[in-house]
Amino acid sequence: MPNDAYITLKLPPMPYYIAAGLTEYIPGEQHPSRQNLGVFDLLWVIKGTLYIGEEDKEWEVNAGETLLLMPDRYHYSAKPCERETAFYWIHFDFKGEWAQHEADSASFPLPMRQAWENPYLIQLPQYAAPPEFKLAERHLSQLLACSVEHRRSVYWQEQQLFIELLGLLEERRDRSNSDSPAMKLASRTEAYIRQHYQSELTNAALAEAFHFHPNYIVRCMKEIYHCSPMEYLHQYRLEQAKLLLVKTEWSIAVIADQTGFRHAPYFSNCFKAYTGTSPLRYRKQFKP
Repeated sequence: MPNDAYITLKLPPMPYYIAAGLTEYIPGEQHPSRQNLGVFDLLWVIKGTLYIGEEDKEWEVNAGETLLLMPDRYHYSAKPCERETAFYWIHFDFKGEWAQHEADSASFPLPMRQAWENPYLIQLPQYAAPPEFKLAERHLSQLLACSVEHRRSVYWQEQQLFIELLGLLEERRDRSNSDSPAMKLASRTEAYIRQHYQSELTNAALAEAFHFHPNYIVRCMKEIYHCSPMEYLHQYRLEQAKLLLVKTEWSIAVIADQTGFRHAPYFSNCFKAYTGTSPLRYRKQFKP
């Protein structure tokens, strides 16, 4: 039974709840075949076993397990139910970028946080047994109750319950034990850069902080973030400078110093190469 596929949603935008329901089958009944449904179909089996396939993969989804079906695939019953089976289903939409991939492969490079953005990657296992399934059941029953209410009165409650369900479903494993060595070190390096970007940082300083050879740290960062530590540092400093130009009246020299560039002419040259405009022109576009 395949269980190592993940679906990664690149935020923003956020996934959008559409509808939910509860389906019950007696022995001999089966899930209907569907093609190009156009929305994600998230199944939560609460009783029995659902035999279902998507393209060339098939699953036996037991009570306490979930399956996420893709919006652009062919879904079919692998065989009829052998005993009474019940499952909640949730239809949701997502207008952003998403990708399906194996557990050990990266669907997107992890994003650099831009000055005006807060990007995040939701990573959902396609087939899973969420450890907090009982809590999920309570959320699902509340969603079902909302479905018969006037939409305007329950809209925000529905969206909140749905997002909380995705939070329960998102990979809950202990990442410190399960992430690859490259992911662990790249994440630690990113956090260190964010904490110390105002200081003089070098590959040698990172190597001393983490007790790894600098070439290995560079390799891990390039694998996960698609850039070297110094490239990440340079871009992060410039993003912080963009915020300071808009949120403060500090001089260019002060901002250069506060973001680790130290010298205003060097900072201005780097900023123009990065944004296509000078720091002063960048600031002026936000002034009334």
